[in-house]
Amino acid sequence: MPTKAKTRAGWTRVTFGDVVRQVRDIVDPEEDGLERYVAGEHMDTDDLRLRRWGTVGDGYLGPAFHMRFKPGHVLYGSRRTYLRKVAVADFEGVTANTTFVLESMDPSKLLPELLPFVMQTESFHEHSIKQSKGSVNPYVNFSDLTWYEFALPPLDEQRRIIDVLAASSNALEAARNLGATTAQLIRGLLDSVMFSGSEAHLGDVPSVPGTWKVIPAEGLSVELVTKGATPTSELRETDTGTPFIKVYNLTFDGVLDFSVEPTYVTRQGHEANRRSRIQAGDVLMNIVGPPLGKLALVPQGFPEANINQAIVRYRCATGDYARWLLFYLRSGVAQRWLFGRSKKTSGQRNLTLAMCRELPVPVPPPEEMATLLRRLTEINERQEKIRKRVASIASVRDALLSSALSEGCIAKH
Repeated sequence: MPTKAKTRAGWTRVTFGDVVRQVRDIVDPEEDGLERYVAGEHMDTDDLRLRRWGTVGDGYLGPAFHMRFKPGHVLYGSRRTYLRKVAVADFEGVTANTTFVLESMDPSKLLPELLPFVMQTESFHEHSIKQSKGSVNPYVNFSDLTWYEFALPPLDEQRRIIDVLAASSNALEAARNLGATTAQLIRGLLDSVMFSGSEAHLGDVPSVPGTWKVIPAEGLSVELVTKGATPTSELRETDTGTPFIKVYNLTFDGVLDFSVEPTYVTRQGHEANRRSRIQAGDVLMNIVGPPLGKLALVPQGFPEANINQAIVRYRCATGDYARWLLFYLRSGVAQRWLFGRSKKTSGQRNLTLAMCRELPVPVPPPEEMATLLRRLTEINERQEKIRKRVASIASVRDALLSSALSEGCIAKH
């Protein structure tokens, strides 16, 4: 264990295990009357807020879901820690034993509100990633976190740091909420112009304006709607120039984000897996979840790449068809159709290729499609500006976090 040493005045070197404990409150979620559960997919990278959860009793949870958490507890995803999943619970629920439930051991030494910020520092993530075991689904043990060493400020400094970081987190949250509202605008516009009845989504074929057609998704494609494959022996963490796209790289907004867990494939692996090869203009969608409904339109200029077996590829006949399909897949109607037909096995939701090919897509006349695409694109461009604003605020917040806890305290004003 590292030797503790004094740092700057009033600050003390401590280990994580000195001030943080793992809460092991084992329960039966149904017998104990818990209503919500949180799985790994409900936690987002670098986002302390829980925005999604599951309902106990909506399906088979499995025996691993027996760890109770309460408001104020910090949840930490111990699998694939490079995804940086740290969240603060604001309700009571249950989670799996692969998600650590943590709290301050002594609030007179470490304020509970500071703990999640400590766990968001780069040095904490680096330690956790370095101590992870396994290659396919790497994990970290709590015992490997206990000897992470950091500088702990006195309580009055902790309170000031919390105030500053909370203010920056609130600004980030406001920007994210604005982005979510814009996404709802797009979904609302799609649902309002495409469908004439509020219950239209319950049928096999959506109800649409009389001049429109409803055709299966494969009817928009020039190639067979197919999914990828994983050439495990050909994968690389270093940049080979040929990206390997996974579900983590898709988003609910349809933007390809290759900054999350970037993986590459050798040129030989790329050439050998023809069905998994993608190109600019392809529409991608994950078919294994939860969550389902993550998407991407491969942008112009993106290098040749491959996708794994959890992603389906649509290669449309025209660019307008590709953009239209992407927007449609983001609609509530399409999402409900796909989710309602997905099969749940071993805690996962799965879509078959047949379902992806058969998905009924409303298609307006060319002139009307062009008009709608212009309106949707305008909203989407606003969302992109908001996304950049979120990234900018997040960068400032990260700098504050680093200044406060990795390098020292924030200067008094």
